[in-house]
Amino acid sequence: MTVLVDDRYRGAHGIGRYAAEVLPRLTLPWEPLHLGGTPFSAVDAFRSVGAAAAPDALVYSPGYGALLRARRQLLTLHDLIQLSSPGLGRWKFAAYYSGPVRDVVRRAGVVLTVSETSARALRSWVHDDDVEIVNAGNGCSDSFRPRTGELHQSDPYVLFVGNGRAHKNLDVVLDALASAPDVRLVAVVPQREITDLEARATHRGVATRVRWVSGVDDESLADLYRGASATVMPSTLEGFGLPALESIRCGTPVVYWAGCESVAEIVGDRGHAVTSPGDAQEWAHALTGAVAARRRVSPPEGYDWNRTAGIISETITRLLD
Repeated sequence: MTVLVDDRYRGAHGIGRYAAEVLPRLTLPWEPLHLGGTPFSAVDAFRSVGAAAAPDALVYSPGYGALLRARRQLLTLHDLIQLSSPGLGRWKFAAYYSGPVRDVVRRAGVVLTVSETSARALRSWVHDDDVEIVNAGNGCSDSFRPRTGELHQSDPYVLFVGNGRAHKNLDVVLDALASAPDVRLVAVVPQREITDLEARATHRGVATRVRWVSGVDDESLADLYRGASATVMPSTLEGFGLPALESIRCGTPVVYWAGCESVAEIVGDRGHAVTSPGDAQEWAHALTGAVAARRRVSPPEGYDWNRTAGIISETITRLLD
């Protein structure tokens, strides 16, 4: 059987970074699928797939893009966050996941994911006890490591890494800044969102204490983590929470919402859990305390890309038998 990889998942986003780390580490021979277009489009599910339609073909995808005409496809469903999209988006994604994605998963009999939190959500969603859910975990680039020597911060800040979508909950941090005059925020966000996010900060009167950053590589991002008093991750829903892992790998604690299971799973006692996702005063207190404490944490063990790629490779091999 020929293993074909849908290698279109590229970019400075979670799935793109995952694909860039995993694909070169797969331990079995594979060929790129050579499809054009984007795997993130729902209509992509119905496209012609060329060699993937052959009887001896198996497609591995590091993301959720279903290909109904492929003979067999192994998907990586990092989370089901899209099913919580606001407005009409929720119905669009609900149709896509209950149709093409679930069909492809059931046909394969197995699906990959990245955390125990996502594995539990997938078990409830798939409605098929015969489907095996494999938690291949996630890795972390070697760039994310603690600083050597003492930490000296002449101008302390907290760091946010993400975007302005509702589940990232950045607005509660901007609200908190209004009650935390000693806290500065550095936010790593997509360039296309900065104008809107600047307007949100201006509306709250905190724009002068926010620095927006985009397009950084791993080394530059690691420097931002290491220089921060804490990373703030107020997400209400995450399939994994890579910024939380990157932060604690750099020795920087994470301030997060206690109800976000995947982030709590990663951080443990290496940070501060805020009890409410929307109480700006509680977040202001937590951020002010983090800046005053300048605490460092010990990096966790595990989270190795070679291990993740090994589990994926072993799962593909079983499907080839």
